[in-house]
This record gives sequence, structure tokens and C-alpha cells, in this order.
Amino acid sequence: MAFEEFDVAVVYSFGLELDGIEVAMLKEVSGLKVEQDVIEHKANTIAGLYVHRRLPGRPKLGEFTITRPYTPNDKVEAWIKAAQSGDIVGARKSGAVTFKDYVGGTFRRYTFTHAWPKSAELTSLKAGGTEVADEKIVVVYETLKLEA
Repeated sequence: MAFEEFDVAVVYSFGLELDGIEVAMLKEVSGLKVEQDVIEHKANTIAGLYVHRRLPGRPKLGEFTITRPYTPNDKVEAWIKAAQSGDIVGARKSGAVTFKDYVGGTFRRYTFTHAWPKSAELTSLKAGGTEVADEKIVVVYETLKLEA
């Protein structure tokens, strides 16, 4: 690993894997969030003292958004088509969003399971425009775990 004690991650160095395949040409990944329910426990002790505790509960389901230039990518297109056609077994993928160190090695992973594309959206198309066309894909997942 190329990190030392006070080095930090930078936002421009990341990747996305879907079932072991790297997705190329990513511009942005947003909305990664590990969240769980909070259980509140209220009781009185034998001595009559009020106790109020919070405990970690069940993990919550979530979603994140991938933004990439609109380029032909058979794997991504097949993934979207599988979800659209109702082939949920074919659409569910496992993967990870990876943080890279300064020499390109992976040092952290947000690993997700049973993920599928909820929506895919193209940027506005304009006559005479000179911008790159982007595709935003909202991905829903069942689990998201931070791994070192």
C-alpha cells in the first residue's frame, strides 16, 4: 500500500466493479451510504432509575448513482436491459466501488450485493451543443459493506 499515516484518499481516484468486471470511463459515483435502523430501549432499573439506550438495528437498503460518458458498453447495456425486461436473476449483480491509492492500488472497497439498475438517464441533447453526453444510472442494492 502506498499510504502512510497522514495520507488521505482523494476523490478523483476510484473504480467500479460489477461481478468482477471493471466498468471503464466513470465520471462520478454519488450517494454511497451505509445506514441502519436505530433501536431505542427505554426501561426502569430495580432502583427506579430511567434508562434510555440506543442500539444498532437492521441494515437499511440503499441506492447510489453512477455517472459515465455515454459510450457503447455491452456489459452495462445488458445489465440495464435485464432489469427492464424483468429478468431480476440476470439483473442482480454484486460488485464494489473502490478507492485507489496514489499508485493505482485498491485500499478500500464498498462492496454491494444484489444490485440492479433502477433507472438510466441521458443528459439533455442540444442542437449545436459541444458537451459530452453522460448517462446516469441509479443502482439499488440490498447490502453495502465497507471493507479494508
